[in-house]
Amino acid sequence: MVNGANGSTTKDKASRDRHEIEAISSEAVELRRVRETLMLGRTIPFMRILVAGGAGFIGSVLVPHLLEAGHDVVVLDRFYFGPTLDAVAAKYGDKLSIFKDDIRTFEPKTVLSGVEAVVDLAGISNDPSCDLEAHLTESINIAGGKRLASLARQAGVRRYVYTSSCSVYGHGAGLGLTENSPRHPVSLYARAKCEVEDYALQLGRESGGGFESVALRLATVFGVSPRMRFDLAVNVMTKNAYVHRKVSVEGGGKQWRPFVHVTDVARAMHLAATADASRCAGRIFNVGSGENNVQIAQLAYRVRDAVPSTELVSVGTDPDLRDYNVTFDAIGESLDYRTTRTIDDGIQEVLAALRSGKVDPDDRRAYTLRQYVFLREAELTAQSLAMHGHILGTA
Repeated sequence: MVNGANGSTTKDKASRDRHEIEAISSEAVELRRVRETLMLGRTIPFMRILVAGGAGFIGSVLVPHLLEAGHDVVVLDRFYFGPTLDAVAAKYGDKLSIFKDDIRTFEPKTVLSGVEAVVDLAGISNDPSCDLEAHLTESINIAGGKRLASLARQAGVRRYVYTSSCSVYGHGAGLGLTENSPRHPVSLYARAKCEVEDYALQLGRESGGGFESVALRLATVFGVSPRMRFDLAVNVMTKNAYVHRKVSVEGGGKQWRPFVHVTDVARAMHLAATADASRCAGRIFNVGSGENNVQIAQLAYRVRDAVPSTELVSVGTDPDLRDYNVTFDAIGESLDYRTTRTIDDGIQEVLAALRSGKVDPDDRRAYTLRQYVFLREAELTAQSLAMHGHILGTA
């Protein structure tokens, strides 16, 4: 992977972080005080929001959503999957600040300056990719996630939204799991979500109200995004039906899974970042809708109905051990949140994007694991060939 240590020791890095956040925390507190005073008269209906991982599948939908709502947005991302925010940057100009950097090593002085809310979407984003190099996943998804939350609190950030996942329920016991149901993570990805979720919420409890942390456990996301993904169930089944006229159903298809459209996720994150603290601070919310809880076989039937002549192929085993049916009452009651897109809407949207050429089913970057394997191999090749920092050129 192209991330790496910058040569400084962990101790030196922590010391430098502390000095930088001391320089900006008083500024952030004063800016927040002025904004809060003015917002009493509804004069300034916006915030400065950092979106870590803002160029990814969800981030590249969330960022324009926040900008359209009037917020200033800061993006921190490594851009592993391409320049997904170019059009947004051209449209919104200096309302959008972009830092091409890593959550493990970024300098907080500039990235967190004036930030009032953080949405953490950063990290390696699915089970197979997390399993590729476990130590790398732990350094990014766990250590990096904790570092970002800790620096945000020290810098005076008021609201912190951590993006967790319904995959923390793993092989769920029974139907209708709530935020209080036991977690049974069955993958490194899900275990990392549990650990950082706990850490961020604990920081909030220890802050005495100064750091309002919220955890959003997302259902499996679907839909079209500038950083397209064809390794998510609705999207990949629709793509396989369109391209190959064949959809595979693994493990009998009885496994339950909740789904949510990427634009509905963006709406939930916007609410969690801006709602009154009494409605969400210190809370965990499942994000999705009851009607989008389906068994995998039911999903396959819906895709088959949308794409004539599609064959369903039963595959006996399923390496994915997840099986959970989830309720979403809490977010509806607390934040007045309702989803707007159904699974069938998503199938039709992905089909339309494929037919029009808006998305390319052969683009390696649409498959998270393939892209990470490519990046790892590219890094290893460069390391083996480089002399004095160059491959073809000279110093």
